[in-house]
Amino acid sequence: MARRKRQPEHENHERWLVSYADFITLLFAFFVVMYSISSVNEGKYRVLSDTLTDAFMTSAQSLEPIQVGEEVRTPDPVAGEYAAPDPGQGVTETPEPPPQAPAVESASLSQIASRLQQAMREFIDKDLVKVTRTDRGVEVEMNSRMLFRSGSAHLATNVLKPLRRVARILRSLPNEIRVEGHTDNVPIATRVFPSNWELSAARAASVVQFLARLGVSPERLAAIGYGEFRPKADNSSESGRRANRRVSIIIMATPHERAAGEIGAAPGRNTQ
Repeated sequence: MARRKRQPEHENHERWLVSYADFITLLFAFFVVMYSISSVNEGKYRVLSDTLTDAFMTSAQSLEPIQVGEEVRTPDPVAGEYAAPDPGQGVTETPEPPPQAPAVESASLSQIASRLQQAMREFIDKDLVKVTRTDRGVEVEMNSRMLFRSGSAHLATNVLKPLRRVARILRSLPNEIRVEGHTDNVPIATRVFPSNWELSAARAASVVQFLARLGVSPERLAAIGYGEFRPKADNSSESGRRANRRVSIIIMATPHERAAGEIGAAPGRNTQ
């Protein structure tokens, strides 16, 4: 019986399309990933950049700082340390009573500025603090890099010393006291601080709470956050942005001092 002749198989000339389609799909996925990586949030980049700078340029910060809205250890204004909370009380803290405030004494704005300047001399010499007479009273301006980590409202341990010195002077005064927080204009958007407004207000509140724990009458304290909207320098440079990140403690002039014209810069004298 004759064997049937085998027909040759038909060659598929379009098999390359399968490999080509796989390659295009992988290439598309690659570019999507690269695009997502290249989209950097400016606020988060600023926080990372400033944090790395602070880590190399400033001294160690507190591992147990003060944060607005969370339970903290009660500071001992005399020893300069924190008393550990009672473990049996859980999250409920029983703070130690604040130090007894001395009798209220009157002092002129010139005397207040002089006492603050003397108490803060070592920080003034390092360009971390400025004490000035303004049309509102006496202003103690503190650079935020000595107070907080970048993007945080935690008070650092190394700032407790100058704040105690300020509190000792403020405790006996009758003047109203405003604490104002300021930031630069670089946007920030985190879970805790949706904008610079919240960050500046939280920083001011942290300072207010600490002053109150040190015996400054809470009825005379106020915390204000201005965000980036009251800059003192040009935000287009790093030095300007650094100057704008600050917290100011304002000892307000009393009505009597305003009536007597004892506000504004002292003639012929610079208290910075």
